[in-house]
Amino acid sequence: MTTTDASHAALPAGVTDFLNRPVHHFIDGVDVASLSNDSFATFNPSDGTPLAEVALGSTVEVDQAVAAARRALDGPWSRMSESQRSKILWRVAELIDSRADEFAILEALDSGKPATYARAVDIPLAVDWFQYFAGWPTKLEGTTIPVSAVATPGNYFAYTVREPIGVVAAVIAWNFPLMLAAWKLAPALAAGNTVILKPAEQTPLTATLLGELMREAGVPEGVVNIVHGYGHDVGAALAAHPGVDKISFTGSTEVGKSIITAASGNLKKVTLELGGKSPNVIFADADLDAAIAGAANAIFFNQGEACEAGSRLFVERAVYERVVDGVAAVAGQLTVGDSLAPDSQIGPLVSQRQLERVLGYLDSGHTEGATTVTGGRRKGDVGYFVEPTVLTDVTPTMKVVTDEIFGPVVTVTPFDDGDDLLRAANDTSYGLAAAVWTRDLTKAHNVAAGFKAGTVWINSYHVLDPALPFGGYKQSGWGREHGAAVFDAYTETKTVILDRG
Repeated sequence: MTTTDASHAALPAGVTDFLNRPVHHFIDGVDVASLSNDSFATFNPSDGTPLAEVALGSTVEVDQAVAAARRALDGPWSRMSESQRSKILWRVAELIDSRADEFAILEALDSGKPATYARAVDIPLAVDWFQYFAGWPTKLEGTTIPVSAVATPGNYFAYTVREPIGVVAAVIAWNFPLMLAAWKLAPALAAGNTVILKPAEQTPLTATLLGELMREAGVPEGVVNIVHGYGHDVGAALAAHPGVDKISFTGSTEVGKSIITAASGNLKKVTLELGGKSPNVIFADADLDAAIAGAANAIFFNQGEACEAGSRLFVERAVYERVVDGVAAVAGQLTVGDSLAPDSQIGPLVSQRQLERVLGYLDSGHTEGATTVTGGRRKGDVGYFVEPTVLTDVTPTMKVVTDEIFGPVVTVTPFDDGDDLLRAANDTSYGLAAAVWTRDLTKAHNVAAGFKAGTVWINSYHVLDPALPFGGYKQSGWGREHGAAVFDAYTETKTVILDRG
C-alpha cells in the first residue's frame, strides 16, 4: 500500500470560482441566503481543512421551498407537455457532461473519493440517469380494464392514468452525492413531480452546482429546490411537513426509521434505500483470479462507503487461504492518498466522525478476537485515511460482522456446506445486495434464489444501470429505485369508470 498527495493550488478556474462564492440554498429558481445568515463549514477530507461555508437552513427555508414547489406543481410544470419535460431532462444531462471535470473535482474535494473515480464512474452515471429518465415522460401509460363483476351489471368503460404524486422531498447521503441526486431528481421530475432536495451536510457542493444547471436547462422556477442544513433540522422538517406528499431517503437504517415516524402525520408516501451488510460468496470452482479482484472491488471501491459493499466475504474452505491471501495482496497494493492525486485508488473517509466510527469498529474486532491480515489502522495523521483491511477468525456475533461499518473493511469466513452458507449469508437484519462467484450456473442460480437481497450479482459486483430496479429486503429499505419500478414510488394510479349506458 502506497501513499500519495496532491496540491490543491492549481484547480481549474471553474472550480476555483465556484469555491469562492457563497454556497446558498436554491429556492424558487434563485440563490437564497439563510434568513438567519447562519452558515456551517464543510471540510476537505484529504487534509481536514475548511472547504466551504454553506447556508444553514431551518424550518423557515423548508417552508419557503415547499411553498415554491406547490406553486410550481400547480403552475408551469403541470402545464408543460411530456415532450417538453423530456427535452429539459436531456438538457440537464448534456450540461452535466459538459462540466464533468468540475463536477468530478468538486465531488472529490467534498466527499474524499478519488477524482479519477468520480470522473470515470459518478459523473457518467449521473448523465446516464438523466438521459434514461428523459425518455420516460412520454411513456407513462395507463390501461383499459374490463368491468365484469356480477354485482355491478352494466356497460362500463374503465381506464387508469398515472399522475404525479405531488411535492417530493429527496434526502440523500454523502457517499455518492451527485449520483444520488440524479437517482432522485430524474425519475421524480420525469413523472411530473416537483422536488425539494436536501443534500447531506457533509457534501453539499455538487448538488449546488446541479441547481445552477437546472436553471440553465430551463427547469421552471420552484420545480427543483435545494435546502442545505442538518438532518435533524432540515431533514426532519421535510419528513414531517404537511405540504410534502412523498419523501425519498437514502441513508442509514436508523434515520430511515425516524423518517417513517415523522412521515405519519399526513401519511406521506415513503421510499427508503438504507444500509447493507452484503454477503459475497466465492466457491472453489470460480475463476479465482476474477473472484479475488471482484471481492476486493466489492469492498474497497469508494473506500467501502457504499451501501451495497461486499463487506462479508464467504469462501469455500478448499480455496479459503488462496482467496484471503489474494484479497490481502490487492489491499496492500492499493494507493491510498489525496482525492485529487491522479494515482489515488483509495481516498479518505468523508469526515472525522466517520473516521472515528471505522476505527472504533477495528478496535472492536481486535478486542473480540478477529485477526487482521492486512491494514487495520489509520493511515497517517493528516486527513481521514484508513488502511484497506482484511479480517479473519471472525464469528457471527462480532460487531465487525453484524454492523454496517461503511469503510474499507471486509470480514472473511470459510464454509463447507451450501445450506449452512445460505443461513450464514442471510443471518443479518439487512438485505440490500449479495453476490456469488462460480462457474456452475445451476449452482449460481440456486444460491441467488436463496439470498434474501434486492440485488444479486453473479460473477460480478457493483453493476448498476438506470433500467435495473434497486432496493432492499428487510431493514435495507422500502420500495425500489430505478427502471420502470421507480414510478410506483413517484406516481398515483387513478381509476376512471364511465357508464356508457
